[in-house]
Amino acid sequence: MDDDIMREAADDKLINDAFQHLLDSYLASRHRKKVDIITKAFNFARQAHKGVRRLSGEPYIMHPIAVAQIACEEVGLGSTSICAALLHDVVEDTDYTTEDIENIFGPKIAQIVEGLTKISGGIFGEQASAQAENFKKLLLTMSEDIRVILIKICDRLHNMRTLESQPANKQYKIAGETLYIYAPLANRLGLNKVKTELENLSFQYEHPEEYASIKEKLASTHAKRHELFDEFTAPIEAELQRMGIRYEIKERVKSPYSIWTKMQNKHVSFDEIYDILAVRIIFTPNNRDEEINECFNIYVAISKIYKSHPDRLRDWLSHPKANGYQALHVTLMSKQGRWIEVQIRSDRMNEIAEQGLAAHWKYKEGDNADDDEYTEDEAELNEWLRTIKEILDDPQPDAMDFLDAIKLNLFASEIFVFTPKGEIKTMPTGCTALDFAFSIHTFLGSHCIGAKVNHKLVPLSHKLQSGDQVEILTSKSQHVQQSWINFVSTAKAKAKIQAILRRNNRELQRKGEDLFSEFCQKNGVDNPVAAADQLMELHESRSRDDFFLAIGDKSILLGEKDLDELQGRESGKKGWRKLVPFLGRGDKKKKETAAEQQELFVVPEKFNRKKPIYITDDNIGQYKFKHCCHPIPGDDILGFIDGRHQIEIHKRACPVAAKLKASFGNRILDAKWDMHKRLFFDATIRIQGIDRVGMLLDISQIISTQMNVNIHRLTITSEDGMFDGSIELRVHDRDDVKEIMANLRKIEDLKDVTQIM
Repeated sequence: MDDDIMREAADDKLINDAFQHLLDSYLASRHRKKVDIITKAFNFARQAHKGVRRLSGEPYIMHPIAVAQIACEEVGLGSTSICAALLHDVVEDTDYTTEDIENIFGPKIAQIVEGLTKISGGIFGEQASAQAENFKKLLLTMSEDIRVILIKICDRLHNMRTLESQPANKQYKIAGETLYIYAPLANRLGLNKVKTELENLSFQYEHPEEYASIKEKLASTHAKRHELFDEFTAPIEAELQRMGIRYEIKERVKSPYSIWTKMQNKHVSFDEIYDILAVRIIFTPNNRDEEINECFNIYVAISKIYKSHPDRLRDWLSHPKANGYQALHVTLMSKQGRWIEVQIRSDRMNEIAEQGLAAHWKYKEGDNADDDEYTEDEAELNEWLRTIKEILDDPQPDAMDFLDAIKLNLFASEIFVFTPKGEIKTMPTGCTALDFAFSIHTFLGSHCIGAKVNHKLVPLSHKLQSGDQVEILTSKSQHVQQSWINFVSTAKAKAKIQAILRRNNRELQRKGEDLFSEFCQKNGVDNPVAAADQLMELHESRSRDDFFLAIGDKSILLGEKDLDELQGRESGKKGWRKLVPFLGRGDKKKKETAAEQQELFVVPEKFNRKKPIYITDDNIGQYKFKHCCHPIPGDDILGFIDGRHQIEIHKRACPVAAKLKASFGNRILDAKWDMHKRLFFDATIRIQGIDRVGMLLDISQIISTQMNVNIHRLTITSEDGMFDGSIELRVHDRDDVKEIMANLRKIEDLKDVTQIM
C-alpha cells in the first residue's frame, strides 16, 4: 500500500512539474496570457486520462502535456492550440464527446480537437489503408484550420521521441510513415527544426548501426570542422564589424539523415561529402524595409574576401519559397580549398526558417484579438491547399497512388517561371513544360503538343529552369498519352493525366475481363477470381484492373504459360519459382531438393506480429525476395505480409518498403538474418579509374585469388584513358562486399569503388 502511495506522489510531482514547465514557456512567449483556460484544459485532460499509462509506464497525461510543450515552445503556438493539444486524445480515448469539449471550452478548441480525433479514429474497409485514409482526412481538416496539422506534427514528434518503448515492427511502421508523410509535411510548412528531428529519429530506428556510425564520425571530426569554421569566418566577422552590422555567425552541420541520404544517392563515403559544414549569418537590420538590400550588401562584401561559385547563388529573398523561407545562399571557396555554403538572412527570416508559418502569422491588434488567430492571406499555402483539394476531388483508387500524389506536392525545392505576359508562377524543381500547362488549366495540359521556352520550340518533356518564359502550344487533335505519366513531376499533372487515362481505360478493362472470362471457360478454370489474382502476380501487375487492362490492350496475351501456372499451383507445386538463393558449386542436387521442399510460408490468423521473424539458411526459400531492392544478409530488412498472406522481404531503405510502411503499417514485421555463410547471393560493385596495363589482372587477383570469391560477370568500358565497369559477384553477405571493396580501394589508379544496390 505504501508503494502505491509513493508511486502516486511521484506521478503527481512528475505531472505538476511538466505542466509548470509548459506554463513557464507560455508566459515567456509573446502571446496574450490566457493561463486560466490552459489550466482548465490541463485539469480536464488529467481527470479524463486518470489511471491510464503509456507503454513506457509513465502516466498517459504526460503525452498531451509534451505535445502542448512542443506546440508552445518549438512551433510558437498560443493558448487555443495549447488547449487543443492537451485535449487531443480525450474524445478518442475516453467517454467525453466533442459536444462536451465545445460546452466547456468553446467552438474553436472543439473544432481543432474534432479535427485531430478524425485523423486518429475511424474504421476503414479492408482494401483501404488506414494511413492513407487518415492522411486524406488530415488534409481535408487542414483547410478548415491549419493548427490541426501543426498539432498533429507535434504529436508525431513526441511519439518519435518516445518510440523506444514500442516493438520493432511498430517502430518501422511509425518511422517509415514519419519519413514518408510527416517530415515532408513539416518541411512544407517551414518547420525546419522539427523536420530535421523527425528525419533523424526515423533514421535512428530504421538503421541504428549506420546512424551510430555517422554520429561517431561527426563527433570525431568536430574539432577539425570547428577549426575550419573559425579560420573561414574570422575575415568575414572583421568585415561585418567594419560595416557596423549587428550579426551572429552560426556553424550549421548537416544532419546524420541528410548525410546518409547523400551517401546513398551519390554512392560515396562519409569522407567524400564536402558540404557537411555550412555557415549561417543572421543579422538584425537597422531598418526592416532595407533588410533585403542588407543581405545583398553582406554578399557583395564577403565575395570580395572569397571567390564565389557562379552557379550556386540561390536567391530566395525577392521570391520566398512556398513555405515562407527567405534567405540568400552563396557558396565560397575557402583558403583550405573547400567550397563552403554561406546562408545570409535577417533575424526575422531566421525565425520563419525555424518555425515556418507559425512565426509569420499576423496577430490582430486590440483587446478583442483572438490568441493565435491567423489571417487567410497566406497565398502560397492556400494555393497548395487548393491543389490538394483538386486531388481529393478525384481520388486515386489505390491508397499508395494517393499518398504518392500528395508526396509529390510536398516539394520543397522550387523554381520561378514566367508566363508570356510576364506573370510569375512557382513550380517544383524538375518540372516539365507539360507540368506547367496542367498547372494553368486541365484543357491546356490535355491538348498540349509542345511549348516555346524563351521563344524556342521544345517538346512536352522539356525540363524548365528558373527564369524561363514559357508559352504553351495546343492542338485540338492532341489527346492524353499513357507515356506522359513517365515525365511529369507535379501531383496536379499526374492526378489529371491518371483521371483522364482511367476514363479511357475503362473500355479496355471491360474488354480484358471478357477475354479473361473466355480463357477461363475454354480451359475449365473453376474460380476465375482466384485465377486472376494468381496470374496477376505472374505478370507482375499491380492490381486486377491493371491486369485486365493489359489483356484488353494486348500487352498480355493469355496462353500455355498461364495455364501451366494455374495447373501447377493446383497440383501442389506452390512456390516452385522461388528457388533458394545460389548454393555453392557441386550442390546442384541439394539445390533442386531444397526448391522442391520449400513452400512459401503462409501467415496463420493468430500469428504474433510483434516478434521478429528469423531468416535462416534452411527457411530462406519460404519468403519472397522482391527485385526492387535485392536484399542480402547483413542488410537492414523488414517483412511485409502481402495480400496472399505470404511474407515479402525488403530492405528498410527500399522505396517500395517506404510506401508499404506508410500505407500498410499493420502488415510490417521485424525481420532478422540468422545466416551462417552457407548460401551465395548476387552483389554488384562499380569500379572507375585510370586505365593501365595490368589493371584487370590486379582486380581479379584480389577478388579470385586473395579472397577466393567467384566473379560471375565482369563488364568494363575504356575511353580516353579512363575506365568504368561493374563486377557481379557471388557473396555470402554484406560483410563480404565491404571487405572486397576495402581491398579494391588499395589498387593503384582505381579511383572509385561503389556498391550498386
